[in-house]
Amino acid sequence: MSNKGESKTVESNVRPEPDAELVRIAEYVADYTVESNEVMTTARYCLMDTLGCGLLALRYPECTKHLGPLAPGTVVPNGARVPGTQFEMDPVKAAFDIGCMIRWLDYNDTWLAAEWGHPSDNLGGILAIADFLSRQSIAEGYAPLTMKTVLEAMVKAHEIQGVLALDNSFNRVGLDHVILVKVASTAVVTQMMGGSRDDIIDAVSQAFVDGQSLRTYRHTPNTGSRKSWAAGDATSRAVRLAMMTLTGEMGYPSALSAKTWGFYDVSFNGKPFSFQRDFGSYVMENILFKISYPAEFHGQTAVEAAIELHDKVADKIDDIERVELTTHESAIRIISKEGELHNPADRDHCIQYMVACGLLFGELNADHYEDDVAQDSRIDTLRDKMTLQENKDWSKDYHEPSKRSIANAVQVFFKDGSSTDKVIVEYPLGHRRRREEGIPVLIDKFKKNVYTRFPKRHGEEIIDLCLDEEALLNTPVNEFMNLLVI
Repeated sequence: MSNKGESKTVESNVRPEPDAELVRIAEYVADYTVESNEVMTTARYCLMDTLGCGLLALRYPECTKHLGPLAPGTVVPNGARVPGTQFEMDPVKAAFDIGCMIRWLDYNDTWLAAEWGHPSDNLGGILAIADFLSRQSIAEGYAPLTMKTVLEAMVKAHEIQGVLALDNSFNRVGLDHVILVKVASTAVVTQMMGGSRDDIIDAVSQAFVDGQSLRTYRHTPNTGSRKSWAAGDATSRAVRLAMMTLTGEMGYPSALSAKTWGFYDVSFNGKPFSFQRDFGSYVMENILFKISYPAEFHGQTAVEAAIELHDKVADKIDDIERVELTTHESAIRIISKEGELHNPADRDHCIQYMVACGLLFGELNADHYEDDVAQDSRIDTLRDKMTLQENKDWSKDYHEPSKRSIANAVQVFFKDGSSTDKVIVEYPLGHRRRREEGIPVLIDKFKKNVYTRFPKRHGEEIIDLCLDEEALLNTPVNEFMNLLVI
């Protein structure tokens, strides 16, 4: 024992109890039961929309180049399938592939809070491990999992990612939001594989100990295609960490709070996480669907406003003097850009580019971000004529739990002094406040996406099953995935 006043030369090696945040996540996953029919219905729509986005992405070689086994030709007996392909792989690579394709076009559901992100990114790990476990169980003479298990896991993964995002901004410390995909997927996948409360704690601690993605690949001047596969990488890493934990690999109880060496001190400016609410089903209930446009969500309402103005400006493009955009703080911070846009990932995160396409073409789809469309000089001419200003009330309503608006407005002014009306859209079509209006459009989007990959009879079989909630819930996961093999 050292005398009083002497410098301390040793540290206590008493292993602490697990961080409360790890326990909170683990106990929610282990103990919470999804009972709401409305939530399960929303999860089913989420499954449909997410898979549809993945099928649509298979049209793009820059996406498909990432898919398939790491060693070409490798087939894993009773392995996990990848929708819209013939791949049968280990669940880690399958999780990557599913996560990559569903995220590629920035068209799957989203969540905007202190941190933003896309909770359906977790489906990569959930679906891969559910399929793998089901096929392994059948091979050993046991029953497979049903799609009800998949939907329940989606609800929990959505909740973990979304609730952590409510008060905790990872982007402000330079981290990418896919850390939340890794954490949420790790938690639910561990439980799906039979992990206990303590196993989930250990696995989630591993997710926080990992090095985390730096957000620079989403922002100028480095914006690039990693943002399209980063979530696949995160959810596949989650599957790997869960599998390692369930072999008995140890966890790290103070992974978050350890002084100097823990996540908080290293990566979060020493600040512990804040929780606005308990875990339940809030996030799935209020999830934001990208129904209309494959555009960064802060710009969805701006695109809708621009398209509404298309007929009034299409014949007068050369007469436009300026375009005034009114928006909220988050949109200014992440998708307002000037100068050259270098690739599709750069363009779909530029509000000026998206608005220009809406005004010029009266629509916005994934093809509008490709190089051949971007070469249209009218787009950059319009971008140069745009001004952007913040409406502080809209910035406040963006964070207001009872509203969560994503408001934008567009107004066009002409050289002769005339102008269009100022078109204001506060809530995008995929918002809960427009759910009744949005679901038929979501179903139509799903149907169109299915038919990009499957012939009519096969596509109808997929669609009919997904629209029949009771039938889908009782469908073995392996049978559902077989239906998605080309």
